[in-house]
Amino acid sequence: MKNKKPKVLVTREIPAEGLDLLNKHCEVTVGARDRMLSREELLGLVKEKDALLSMLTDQVDRVLMETAPSLKVVSNFAVGFDNIDVEEATRRGIAVTHTPEVLTDATADLAFTLLLDVARRVTEGDRLTRAGRWKEWAPLFHLGKDVSGSTLGIIGMGRIGRAVAKRARGFDMKVFYHSRTRLPLEEEKKLGVSYLPFRDLLRQSDFVSLHAPYNDNTHHLIGREEFSLMKESAYLINTSRGALVDEPALVKALQQGEIAGAGLDVYEDEPRLASGLAHLNSVVLAPHLGSATRETRGRMAVTAAQNVVAELCGIGVSKRVNSL
Repeated sequence: MKNKKPKVLVTREIPAEGLDLLNKHCEVTVGARDRMLSREELLGLVKEKDALLSMLTDQVDRVLMETAPSLKVVSNFAVGFDNIDVEEATRRGIAVTHTPEVLTDATADLAFTLLLDVARRVTEGDRLTRAGRWKEWAPLFHLGKDVSGSTLGIIGMGRIGRAVAKRARGFDMKVFYHSRTRLPLEEEKKLGVSYLPFRDLLRQSDFVSLHAPYNDNTHHLIGREEFSLMKESAYLINTSRGALVDEPALVKALQQGEIAGAGLDVYEDEPRLASGLAHLNSVVLAPHLGSATRETRGRMAVTAAQNVVAELCGIGVSKRVNSL
């Protein structure tokens, strides 16, 4: 009699290469194709499952773990894992894994896309052109800001922060960074970056790009006080986590001209936006596109599937975030 395959719940359809790998080794249930599962649906489907392949939008907490006593691994389809109670999972002997490295370049590309877009007012210009409000070329029409030669401040110098710094070199930008742990001087020299204390970075940067992880210490890292320190000509870029920014404070800072603009890919209560944010022309709003390329999402799917197979079947090594 053949051994039964372990049971896996994938909460939402992922690229086929990931599902194909899972189906070779596991009995797979896909929760939904084109929407996130409700909390009730998630709790109902996860019962008796050995593994959960979760999205960042799925709350994996104590209640869920109690509902699924046979759960052995939670494989998050993301580099972040603040949607998972890792401490509780560890206590229960559940491995928690994620998908680092594979989305670094795609996210860094998007951060720079937002930076260029908001600086040169491309999306704003697209809207007025489509609306027929562009009448003629003029010397003072729709002026933006030079990116080349400007100063970029990076908050959080992990993989993505470093990738953004590399892109900035192509624009001859002066790059400062602030991070919980300072890089070795040799690494700073290689990247062409200089360390600054947090407040000094805010004061000196023309663009501030956020790449810090989200936790209790970084909640609303950028708020009313921080906006008051930034230049009136400065721009905020966020492709990390929405809750790093106090969105109502951002709206007020933009309305009052404390900063010049913002490029956002993530939001504190997404997909909902803070009141007034959508009405500001000085903001470029992307719908969480950081890793949204065919190639990157495919690699994420394979990595998430490999994590499940490694933990349940002992094939390969998983990218685990906790120690059991």
